[in-house]
Order: sequence, then structure tokens, then C-alpha cells
Amino acid sequence: MKPLNYAILKFMTTVEDACAEDIIAALRNIYGNFKAFTPKAITETLLTAEVNGLLEQSRCELDANGELRLFFRAHTEGAAAINRYIRE
Repeated sequence: MKPLNYAILKFMTTVEDACAEDIIAALRNIYGNFKAFTPKAITETLLTAEVNGLLEQSRCELDANGELRLFFRAHTEGAAAINRYIRE
């Protein structure tokens, strides 16, 4: 099993864009028991990847509770870097 952060980055190369809740839904079966498997921690991972040039913010919206939901995507260069360093 890959470390959670690696799995998050790898997942981002397989979708057009995603938010923390999308990642939780996709990876719950494998990583659901991890302490860092929370929307806040996953958003921090996505923001860190953005600062490091691997992801970019694609859009934002408010959820049903009025909470801001940030969406990110792996641009071409970021996806190439992720796939180069994180193998299946």
C-alpha cells in the first residue's frame, strides 16, 4: 500500500479535477482508518502539492452547508512529475 499522500497525488492524475470529499469517496476502502484521512488533512495535502507545482486550483464552490470546497487538478507537467516518481 502506498503512503496516503502518494495515493492522493496519484488519484489526482486520474481525474479531471477533485476536492477533498471526492478523494475521501474514492480512497475510503483503502485508507479509511488512517488518522490523516480527513477533509482538512487532505486539503492540506492538495495545497502543499499546489505550492510545490504539482497541482493547480481548478475551481471552488460552496457545499450544501455553505462551506467552501476547493477543487484541484494535475496539469500536464504536474501529472508527468507525479507519474515519474510515484509508480503503480
